[in-house]
Amino acid sequence: IGKELVKKAWGAVLGSLAGMLIYIWIRFEFQWGLAAVVALAHDTVITLGLFSFFGYEMSLPVVAAFLTLVGYSANDTVVIFDRIRENLRARGGIVTSLSDLINTSLNQTLSRTILTSLLTWIVCVCLFALGGPALRDFSFVLVVGIIVGSYSSIYIASPILVMWQEWIGQRVKSKVPPEPPKPVAKKVRSAKV
Repeated sequence: IGKELVKKAWGAVLGSLAGMLIYIWIRFEFQWGLAAVVALAHDTVITLGLFSFFGYEMSLPVVAAFLTLVGYSANDTVVIFDRIRENLRARGGIVTSLSDLINTSLNQTLSRTILTSLLTWIVCVCLFALGGPALRDFSFVLVVGIIVGSYSSIYIASPILVMWQEWIGQRVKSKVPPEPPKPVAKKVRSAKV
């Protein structure tokens, strides 16, 4: 039963990550979706590693906690990406530096991210401390996951957008053909016959 539960849990988490990629790809662009999924995978792997390190037991409530974590972190990332898109539209799609635009957008959403994450984290800590053994595994995933999810929304997803844009820029520059040489006009004398 344990192997089947782990297999189904992995299927549920990977399916939710694939669903998030498709959703963000449709709502934004592919590279935005890829950045969000990398951040979500980071959240899941780090939280699962700490969950295993502390010796907690995998169960259906824990699977629900991981899915909740993926949804929570995706929401946080989408809020930041939405602000980036709004700022991009406000500038008419013309940006001299994407990293500056992302930095501005992060600063505009930072207080919201910190307040939301902090209040949710406090509730999860209370569940962990006072919820008893039935909620301990579930709340542990959320206590760790909220911290990791907030971190990844700011420090993982957004920098991936910048790295992707720089990589695309370098590829475009390398594919631009050099200008052909300009023909030199010569005076040609007609030959007398």
